[in-house]
Amino acid sequence: MLSSQIGRKLAKTVTCRISFDKQTLDLYSVDASSYIVRPSAIAFPKNEKDIIRILRFASRHKISVTPRGAGTGLVGGDLGTGIILDMKHFDKIKIGQGFVQTGSGVFKGELDYVLRKHRRFLGPNPSIGSFCTIGGMIGTNASGSHSLKYGSIIDNLIQTRIVTSKGDIITLPKKGHITKKILGMTRLQSQKRFPCVSKNSCGYRIDKVTSYSNVQKIMAGSEGTLGIITSAKLKTFLLPKQTVLTIIAYKTLKEAVVDVPKILRLEPSAIEIIDHNIIQHIEHKMPNGTKCLLFVEFDNGISKKRIKVQQISSGKTILSTTRYNQIVQWWTYRNSALSYSLKCISKQEIVSSIIEDATVPVHRLPLLLDLVKYLASRYPMRVIIYGHAGNGNLHIRPILKKKDQGLTKKIALEFFSGVISIGGTITGEHGDGLARSEFVKLQYGSDTYSVFKKIKQFFDPTNTLNPGKKVIQ
Repeated sequence: MLSSQIGRKLAKTVTCRISFDKQTLDLYSVDASSYIVRPSAIAFPKNEKDIIRILRFASRHKISVTPRGAGTGLVGGDLGTGIILDMKHFDKIKIGQGFVQTGSGVFKGELDYVLRKHRRFLGPNPSIGSFCTIGGMIGTNASGSHSLKYGSIIDNLIQTRIVTSKGDIITLPKKGHITKKILGMTRLQSQKRFPCVSKNSCGYRIDKVTSYSNVQKIMAGSEGTLGIITSAKLKTFLLPKQTVLTIIAYKTLKEAVVDVPKILRLEPSAIEIIDHNIIQHIEHKMPNGTKCLLFVEFDNGISKKRIKVQQISSGKTILSTTRYNQIVQWWTYRNSALSYSLKCISKQEIVSSIIEDATVPVHRLPLLLDLVKYLASRYPMRVIIYGHAGNGNLHIRPILKKKDQGLTKKIALEFFSGVISIGGTITGEHGDGLARSEFVKLQYGSDTYSVFKKIKQFFDPTNTLNPGKKVIQ
């Protein structure tokens, strides 16, 4: 079927809104990444019956289907050439005892507002904040600054409801032949190829699928390749009574990351890092020679810990506050790191989105910085660094001249090989998408990758769901 015919024929098959005008297709051909992929039609399903009809239509005509939340993804995971499912109508929220039941189209900002009324919050908090959706967060196994204490989505996912490419509705976890099949496939593979890191969104997280009670975790980080998530049950936490945020200045990134393992012993709720490229946009007088800041937050035992962190740190404390407005302002600085970094790029330069999400064991952060320094000496590039130091997850953004963009893949291959050699993952929290899916096999090897392909084949035998992401069939 011609791409130009898909929208018209789909509109005759379903009752929900279908758009295929140029303006709408242009809008959905981009997200927060640098990729452009033009779809054939945009569907706005209102219920699971709509999704089933769309999937059956797509399977019958061999058309891809890609679910989309807010389009805030950084690796092109929600872009596709076929039908895009805008999940905005799946927006129900139901508060439970220690959990929330939420539709995949719910914006995190709206959920935060509702939870705050109950003195509760969701642990994972991506820096994009209120603008991402729950479905997108599950799809990428999102984390954020406070995942150090409260975990990634995979650690908080209690239950998920999906529609498969066959049109079956499945709630996981659930005892039965589906769960047995999934467990049978995941147990074929030992966990030796999975890096020992606290955050990982590379490939399918079969290392977390160990019994029927946690089989739902296979959906965390699956990027819409296994099923269309319609709703999920997620763990929630009581809001802390008080927090303290300490900002520590360092003369080098290396000095800062060397301090991180020591600070971790104090059990902070967050340890974040930004380099001088980000610091120049902050309206605060910094000590001379400041090239890096650590953001260290505690939300219990704060009286002793705010003193202790200053004692064990080799840097200079420039702020330690419990004032809510001040804390919010400084977290705004940190959460604006991506936009600040983009301001540092000239019209003659490009920023690569391929190697921006590596995670290594925290005590090996100095080795990660050495790797970046080595590559910067080998190739004509400069680097912006920020991220979640407490998790060993640094967002490393190489800036190249446009004339040198052909070097991107070569740099990526060297970088990924180095990250894997020091026990890390090439994808910490943003997903594989168009940027890194071709390197998933490099991360895990042929045996584990073959298990990933079997899982994809089981859930999506027609390869309808977001093809080309996670595994290449």
